[in-house]
Amino acid sequence: MFRDAILGKFSTDMGIDLGTCNTLVCVRNEGIVLNEPSVVAVRKGTNIVLNNGSAVGEVAKEMLGKTPGSITAIRPLKDGVISDFEITEAMLSYFIKKVHGRGRLVRPRVVISIPSGITEVERRAVIDSAERAGARKVYLVDEPMAAGIGAGLPITEPTASMIVDIGGGTTEVAIMSLADISSCSSIRVGGDDFDESIISHLKRTYNLLIGEARAEKVKIQIGSAAPLGEEMTMEVAGRDTISGLPRKIVITSEEIREALKEPISQIIECVTVTLEKAEPELAADLIDNGIHICGGGAMLRSLDKVLSQATGISVTIADDPLTCVARGTNVYLENLEQWKDTMDQADYTWD
Repeated sequence: MFRDAILGKFSTDMGIDLGTCNTLVCVRNEGIVLNEPSVVAVRKGTNIVLNNGSAVGEVAKEMLGKTPGSITAIRPLKDGVISDFEITEAMLSYFIKKVHGRGRLVRPRVVISIPSGITEVERRAVIDSAERAGARKVYLVDEPMAAGIGAGLPITEPTASMIVDIGGGTTEVAIMSLADISSCSSIRVGGDDFDESIISHLKRTYNLLIGEARAEKVKIQIGSAAPLGEEMTMEVAGRDTISGLPRKIVITSEEIREALKEPISQIIECVTVTLEKAEPELAADLIDNGIHICGGGAMLRSLDKVLSQATGISVTIADDPLTCVARGTNVYLENLEQWKDTMDQADYTWD
């Protein structure tokens, strides 16, 4: 422990919110220092990252759906877990070096937030990737706990705090009390599924094929979970699946809302299942304390209202919902000695 404390003075320990869509990195005493897309550009058929290993994050995201045949832009995490081990390692290595600096001699300790519903094998894959990417020690914290702390909920007190974290690949729902999770549910449905539903709707209804980036723009500009006071329209361009030629159409917020019904209903079901598993006293607390939602999906118009109507409980969108998990991970990092025994951890084995 003493040796670890000494080494810590010569390294930049960091917390990582390893998300399906975005990866956020925080540093002790500095907060969030990096927020970039979880995307890597490689030469097709290889794991060689372009631009000498720097085609990661924002640079790589710009290439999504626009690469020539010799280049592939990859999102190495799917549904909140690693789908491509080597590319994830390359991405983590890039982010760690960018934040930690190449001149440091001592590897950093790293706290990583992960979905609560992943398997032990998937947890091990995260640890291995971070170790191989340059971490001295790796600690894992469940996303609902980090999200609850980041949202400012009193999770250490003897009262119920409920968080719904709607990320890109997963939705994490948890009821917490006394610094632990009382009941939780995790489904592999999130913002990416909203985008896929929009893509499927346009293909099925208009024979128009659009990419993920354009579907995300539609979701942000006119997407909603409930009727709007003033419905909106939007022009969308894509490729006609019949003629193969570029085409532009006008779509409405009503039809996009209809397209989003399926993933939204799955999220609502996940929330109600978690509530049904709650202890009676904790369930009673939630009448007063309410439900808090965070993550990119929480920003969908009127989702809080639909969730409140379905549960009969007040729903609040957390401040800066996109960074809740990262901010909570930073709290774990700032209090690592206090919290580390509650987290999964692994030591880097020196060769």
